[in-house]
Amino acid sequence: MPTPFAALIPWVTHTHRGALTPLALIGLVLVAFVLPSPAAAQMPAPVQDRPIALVGGTLHTVSHGVIENGTLVFQNGRITALGTGAEVQIPSGAEQVDATGMHIYPGLIDGWSQMGLFEIGGFDVTIDLNELGPVNPNARAHVAFHPESRHIGTTRSNGVLVTLSSPGGGVISGMSAAMMLDGWTWETMTLKPHTGLMVQWPNPGNDRIYREGQETLREAFAQARAYKAAREAAEAGGPHVNHDSRWEAMIPVLDGEIPVVVNASRLKQIRDAVDWAEEEGVPLVILGGGDADLMADELARREIPVLLTSVLSAPARNWEPYDHTFGLPARLHEAGVPFAIVGGSSAPYANRLPYEAGVAMAHGLPEEEAVRALTLSPAQILGIDERVGSLEVGKDATLLITTGNPLEYATTIERAFIEGRDIDLMDAHRQFYERYSEKVRRMRGVPVSEEDGIQRD
Repeated sequence: MPTPFAALIPWVTHTHRGALTPLALIGLVLVAFVLPSPAAAQMPAPVQDRPIALVGGTLHTVSHGVIENGTLVFQNGRITALGTGAEVQIPSGAEQVDATGMHIYPGLIDGWSQMGLFEIGGFDVTIDLNELGPVNPNARAHVAFHPESRHIGTTRSNGVLVTLSSPGGGVISGMSAAMMLDGWTWETMTLKPHTGLMVQWPNPGNDRIYREGQETLREAFAQARAYKAAREAAEAGGPHVNHDSRWEAMIPVLDGEIPVVVNASRLKQIRDAVDWAEEEGVPLVILGGGDADLMADELARREIPVLLTSVLSAPARNWEPYDHTFGLPARLHEAGVPFAIVGGSSAPYANRLPYEAGVAMAHGLPEEEAVRALTLSPAQILGIDERVGSLEVGKDATLLITTGNPLEYATTIERAFIEGRDIDLMDAHRQFYERYSEKVRRMRGVPVSEEDGIQRD
């Protein structure tokens, strides 16, 4: 059964205000027949209605070590207790889940993503990443987030429960947002609406374009500071100032409440971005960081965090060894640079994020640091560590029950919870697996019993 055409209308009316060209309409009709069936679109989980206790599992708290044969209790979406034996009081009426032999981890965090903003590359009406013009600090990712994205299911089935959905394009792209991968609407899925101002540092390959990009950036910040000063003067009784949403959005950045996330990979870009942020007096996060190890001591001294992209990739230069990027996280860890691993931004491949950290683990990064690079580290860098990133009392019950380390290919995510809600882990990949497992069984003439769990058409 094809996806109902009506399921695409909310996206279209949001991104294009319902103004469809005939070609776009034809394209959407075609898309409606090639997308997975509704079984691949998960029903949002109901709110947790009673305490749940996970008993007998290995608790990987990330922040306070590993607890063997532990018990973790959560109620009303928050962790209320964890420990061993008599340390933990299980509330009466609680659902007890036998987690013996299982491992419990905090949900993984994708610190740079197009999730909810990108659906199908060949159809522009399903992409809402870039605004017109080079300066758009007022663009907000969370209000553009599409809760029906088919990429949500395949991503969270691999353990990623929170993504930093980020706009792109221009010089100042807009505000990224931390989004939970379960919910009916973007309002209910928003964990934190403004986590960072996304800046695309210009490419140093062309001197003129490089200088012009930097000048655009400096001019934007100068205008934002002038607007802020004028608004403060108006509040003190001075002349009225007309509201400007662009500069209004940058005031928390100028006040140091929101970091500037600068997309910069080459050494010149990183060095110039660090100098610029110091001149502007704004908190800085480096995104990309391909050459971050070449100035690791300075980044460590200034405590500038790095969101590493595409660890699982070939080296950027011919003279670099084949495992240059594989070992980059280990080198930054040894140098004391705060970092997280975010992989690539592409929503269709966000499910590969655990393996980005897995290859770093195989090339020198300690296992506990590799797990931390997808949990507590991105949470701390993005300012959401009070809610997610580790297993601690008072934090959200956003967690995984697994057969092993979620960074390993052989590990299966058995159950996942977001704010205590038991998440449906069916997705397009699993649906096709079950569909073609059934096909093979029928071709071989093997009878299929109800216990096999294979879905029939």
